[in-house]
Amino acid sequence: MSKWNLLLFGVYPYVALAVCLIGSWARFDLSQYTWKAGSSQMLNQRGMRVASNFFHIGVLFVLAGHFVGLLTPASIYHHVISTENKQLLAMVSGGFFGLLCLIGLLMLVNRRLTDPRVRATSSPSDILILLVLLAQLLLGLLTIVASTGHMDGSVMVMLADWAQNTVLLRPVEAAASIAPVGLIYKLHVFLGLTLFVLFPFTRLVHMISAPIWYLGRRYQIVRQKY
Repeated sequence: MSKWNLLLFGVYPYVALAVCLIGSWARFDLSQYTWKAGSSQMLNQRGMRVASNFFHIGVLFVLAGHFVGLLTPASIYHHVISTENKQLLAMVSGGFFGLLCLIGLLMLVNRRLTDPRVRATSSPSDILILLVLLAQLLLGLLTIVASTGHMDGSVMVMLADWAQNTVLLRPVEAAASIAPVGLIYKLHVFLGLTLFVLFPFTRLVHMISAPIWYLGRRYQIVRQKY
């Protein structure tokens, strides 16, 4: 196992998580009024409902599938499904919801980049996070294509071992588990970890928002300009 593999897949996950947690706490504590999605629907509603629904439905199912698929031990899911069938289920469901998410995301990216009013109100981080999400989604769909070459579920098991060892605070074992997998999977994992790093500094923070926080938030003072 190379030092780069240990650094990227053994150490970097904890760095990414630390940045995500500390950065999110600092932003909420110091700049609560930036903690929002910054909706641009009022600027142009054409196609927004379809694009947003497709993207959010797709991404929620994809994230849930990753969470359950990677963190459920084999000793538990083998009571219900075999490793081979679990991979097939992941490929079919992930492919369907991934494509649904891709359609919505492409519509959102096109709207963000080509609509003059929406583009004028977009920050660099708004555009960056959409492009990073697009790259991550495309990598995820490419892993489905790559998985057709090993339908025994062996790579899926190695990725699950990496995730579970990471959660159990075993960085060396985690890095060793993912070392044999192909480059496309490693790129997908690395970019996924990088999204945790970007999380506190972009509109993604609205994912963990709850309306109850507004009850305790300080009033915003608005003065009329004469």
